Amino acid sequence: MIRKNHFLIFLAVLLFTFQAYAQGDRKDKTAVTYEEIYDEPYSINKLFVQIQPLYGDLFATNVNAGFGLETTYYQKDKFDIHAAFRKSYSQKFYDFTRDLAVKNSTVDNRAQVFTYYELGGTYHIKDFEQSSKTKMFLFKNSYKGNKWAARVPLSAEIPCKVRKIYGVRLGGIVWNSSVDVNRALAKQKLTMDQLKTADGISLPDTLVMNGESRQMNAFTNIYTINGYVGGSITWIRNVAVNFDKFEEGIDDLILTAYFDILVAPSIKLDDVYYTGSNEKNPGNPDVVGTNIYKVSPIKTQSFGFRAGLEGKFNRTWGWSYGGEVGYRPGIQGQGFYALIKIAFPVFSTNLDYKVESFGK
Repeated sequence: MIRKNHFLIFLAVLLFTFQAYAQGDRKDKTAVTYEEIYDEPYSINKLFVQIQPLYGDLFATNVNAGFGLETTYYQKDKFDIHAAFRKSYSQKFYDFTRDLAVKNSTVDNRAQVFTYYELGGTYHIKDFEQSSKTKMFLFKNSYKGNKWAARVPLSAEIPCKVRKIYGVRLGGIVWNSSVDVNRALAKQKLTMDQLKTADGISLPDTLVMNGESRQMNAFTNIYTINGYVGGSITWIRNVAVNFDKFEEGIDDLILTAYFDILVAPSIKLDDVYYTGSNEKNPGNPDVVGTNIYKVSPIKTQSFGFRAGLEGKFNRTWGWSYGGEVGYRPGIQGQGFYALIKIAFPVFSTNLDYKVESFGK
């Protein structure tokens, strides 16, 4: 028992000594004083234009990457409006299903470029201000380069105001993409012969090319119109302080988390067009000329959801980031997606160019 108590005492002393060493080994770890420059979370710019040089969309229907543009407009503490556009860079970089279609398709359908449009708004149910704190890193110009890279930065906790917005979201989305019919059928445990013409002729599983039997690789396109309704919470800090021995500290982040329910009143899949001949399909003499095969056996799903996070800064020139994960309405079993987007530069303005004038 005595040995156990001695061990516990020794362990406590060791931990205390280690903590004291960890706190006392930095000579620059002294109290700092600061002067508040501003703390105004309601004084943010009205319009933000975000140029996205890169986004990545891990989409089960079509993995893609490309560029985009987003805009946000804030009408005081009442509502904000949001618009977005995204498009894949090219067939090879990076529009995965379209690239497969161009290289491997054995049907006549032309592959659709992935495009995405969104327009929506958020009504501010509750927009209020409360006391909070923010952590600012302490930086000197002499820390630049390798000295800053090899340094564990000190930070100071600064009292500030935070603006919170609880909102209701409503909007619409339109997106188009290429579709791998073979994958969609396999996912739903269907077969190619279930795609038939109006006369009941099935799309063949194989065809003959250069004397060799080859698998039918069918591709089509999907066009969707989605609506969404959901909720969001936004945190806005817009504070700057002047430290006596360090550079200015600024926290002007606008951070929004949201969750939406997605509903698609319109999901359209192009029928498969295939030009066959007796030579290509010796076992099916009816497949001659161009036939239209209905894709109605492929099931679609009209409901989905998404959860996301977006951050941007209240600056004339800045950058922003965002991410989403969810399930898009579309082909059943192929709706999951995870999206990452980065915008640089982001231009913002207060849209106030009026100046006072006085007569001489």
